[in-house]
Amino acid sequence: MARAFEKVLVTGGAGFIGSAVVRYLVTHLNRSVVNVDKLTYAGNLSSLASVEKDPNYAFEQLDVKDRLGIISVLDRHQPDAIMHLAAESHVDRSIDGPGDFIQTNIVGTYNMLESARIYWSKLPISKKDNFCFHHISTDEVFGSLGQTGSFTESTAYDPRSPYSASKASSDHLVRAWHETYGLPVVLSNCSNNYGPYHFPEKLIPLIIIKALKKERLPVYGKGENIRDWLYVDDHANALCKILFEGRTGESYNVGGNAEISNLDVVLHICSLLDEISPRSDMLKYKEQIDFVSDRPGHDYRYAIDSTKIRNELNWRPTETFETGLRKTVKWYLANSSWWKPILSGEYRGERLGSVNQK
Repeated sequence: MARAFEKVLVTGGAGFIGSAVVRYLVTHLNRSVVNVDKLTYAGNLSSLASVEKDPNYAFEQLDVKDRLGIISVLDRHQPDAIMHLAAESHVDRSIDGPGDFIQTNIVGTYNMLESARIYWSKLPISKKDNFCFHHISTDEVFGSLGQTGSFTESTAYDPRSPYSASKASSDHLVRAWHETYGLPVVLSNCSNNYGPYHFPEKLIPLIIIKALKKERLPVYGKGENIRDWLYVDDHANALCKILFEGRTGESYNVGGNAEISNLDVVLHICSLLDEISPRSDMLKYKEQIDFVSDRPGHDYRYAIDSTKIRNELNWRPTETFETGLRKTVKWYLANSSWWKPILSGEYRGERLGSVNQK
């Protein structure tokens, strides 16, 4: 039975996936949203320009580690549900500086759970029975696959990086708060997202932008590592389905059914740019590819089995990798006013996560 949520608090709503969720809730589902975001380097309110003046949208600049602040926001806004997306999320950054990942992803999730538990415990029975805390996580908690197989909801956790270890820890905390305190929760683990408004440290936007700037296109190792790619708007739709229709206490895997090697992703981007925005010197973009030393502990392959969400919630991705990537490339070509200011700030496209172990 679908839950009747009218107001949803979204943490990390100025981030890549979070902003897509906020836009979907406000625009497609006509729900009220309270966006809680610290506005770290990857948070960008311009990603929410389409909803920022909507009466159903409110913004609170706040760190999820600030428990008193979170409790105050919950008491003032009285949400029916929480979608917890605030997280440090880049593997390479976690290699260079794992401390932020421990603090935000583990301590921050603990603070959100305790704040939610205190808030939920004081709700009247009618609202208490309808409350839900949705924790959004990653398939990287499951470790690495070989040539075959895929991650299911029952796959054992085997994180390999500081990032995935911090997300695995947060997943366990959420389940513990459900089992110990009865807090109503749902969880989801997704494959690699891509699409508009993606911070340009991640593979797809990084390659698009570097290609347009005629810079070298870095490919780790031989480019053989495989990921399952999920268009971000499809993911936002799935997350809302899980929140509104998922079974309490359950976990759902969300994938795009698009397993592609990193090298093939880069070649796809080059081919699209050759077609849509060819170089003035008529050289092919693929000639900019530069094979660089691999990332430490680079997982070989991820693949998501989305059978559960497909069968239980009737969800399927609407975009293939080809249609989604074309939309993404066209968006970056048309929206340099969004990504150019980012490159003039803290991040300028330099490589992260290549440190020798200290």
